Amino acid sequence: MTSETIDVAVIGGGAAGSSAALTLARARRSVTMIDAGQPRNAPAEGVHGFLTRDGISPTELVSIGHAEVEFYGGRIVHGEAITARRTDTGFEVDLSDGTTLAARRLVVTTGSVDELPDIPGLRDGWGRSVIHCPYCHGWEVRDEAIGVIGSSAFAVHQALMFRQWSADITLFLHTAPEPSADESEQLDARGIRIVRGTIDSVEKAAVTIGSDVHTCQALVVAPNGHARSGVLSGLGLQPVPHPMGMGEQIESDFLGLTDVPGVWVAGNVTELSATVVVSAAAGVMAGAAANMDLTAEDTRVAVEAARHPRPVDYSNHFTAEFWDDRYSGGSIWSGNPNVRLVEHVSDLTHGTALDVGCGEGADAMWLAKRGWSVTGVDVSTVGLERAADHARLAGVDGVVWEQADAVEWDPAPRRFDLISAQFMHLPREVAQSLHRRLAAAVRPGGTLLIVGHARSDVHTHMQRPDLPDMFLTAEEIASVLDPNEWSIVTDTPSRQAPDPDGNIITIHDAIMRATRTS
Repeated sequence: MTSETIDVAVIGGGAAGSSAALTLARARRSVTMIDAGQPRNAPAEGVHGFLTRDGISPTELVSIGHAEVEFYGGRIVHGEAITARRTDTGFEVDLSDGTTLAARRLVVTTGSVDELPDIPGLRDGWGRSVIHCPYCHGWEVRDEAIGVIGSSAFAVHQALMFRQWSADITLFLHTAPEPSADESEQLDARGIRIVRGTIDSVEKAAVTIGSDVHTCQALVVAPNGHARSGVLSGLGLQPVPHPMGMGEQIESDFLGLTDVPGVWVAGNVTELSATVVVSAAAGVMAGAAANMDLTAEDTRVAVEAARHPRPVDYSNHFTAEFWDDRYSGGSIWSGNPNVRLVEHVSDLTHGTALDVGCGEGADAMWLAKRGWSVTGVDVSTVGLERAADHARLAGVDGVVWEQADAVEWDPAPRRFDLISAQFMHLPREVAQSLHRRLAAAVRPGGTLLIVGHARSDVHTHMQRPDLPDMFLTAEEIASVLDPNEWSIVTDTPSRQAPDPDGNIITIHDAIMRATRTS
């Protein structure tokens, strides 16, 4: 069972399937095309009536189509789809190699099988000396002696059609009914001969009836078509008679939609008379219809999510386990002090400092180098160990590293001359509770500096988490302080920084600097 659920599984890799998969891949859908390698037209020497591709071999056409599908990101699996079933999220398709493919939608283009009259030797010439479609093969047998083998009332129609390509037409009635008076008049007027009797055998284009051998250069037969629809039986889709009596096919609307929502068909599986170019066009229509249906579903889901947003579980992101795991790899920060710390602290008189969420220790080390007596606090012991190693290697003294969970931790009241919290993003109520506790730990005359990413940058390509509640404005940060006890300055300045792709862009910071006045 594949773990991925793709947008569309296309079952069948011929002209219809390749066109559907190409349309979907170009629509940026995840699509997998399953190709059993059993094209109906494999015996034919060439494909005809396909604009810009006239005369191309069926295998070359399929090869080009597959390459185009893969160019746009479509995936091709060579194998047979055995059965399909509906699930809560779409469909599952069981393949012949034992794997199962999950997809939101299905496009089935498995084609059809031609059942020929039971005449010895007839199958041997199928697709070469034995043909069926005047538009596919008529030009190639023009002006030749053409024999039409009758197996149904459709035989008279075929004979009259091929008369357009040759004046030398013979209708072998075989098992077809005797032409009516009107039909006989039409055949006679067009110079079409009628030979009665059951055909005993065919060798290339020679027809043997009893002791008579009738030599032709091409034979025409109307096969009885049967849709390759076994994969659809598990979904309750069964073939129905073709309206012209040509066999059985899967019923669908003009876009290929079946009676099962989410399942489209295209090509000979749903229209036995479709030529290659018609099948390709039907594949485009079915692929586009599947994409439109997915777009409608995606939009419904988005609207529902916007109307009823799910509460976000922040808890995992603020645990010691989460940050220990993050710090267990390589360095995750630059090793440089935060620029806003440098800007706002450089002019302060040295004293005791608290660096909250000190991480790998860059800010605490910068403060210690300038004479501050620093306490670096972080929830992660792994991060603190890394910070201590950095300080030792840099020869920096004057920092005490302390493990504590800032979500619950209470620093000693009025202990520090400076408390710095740089880019600690927590849920609003948790953050504001922390800011009150940090404020209580500032001495008179001391400074509280809190810096965060501006909320305005949440929906930019800086890839901030889509959690606006965690990004407070400078004024919201300051709202927890009593203006009678603090001198407060707020600002949201811009600066240049690299985005995830390495491009330098403009971003903004929310800064609150407050000095305790009493």
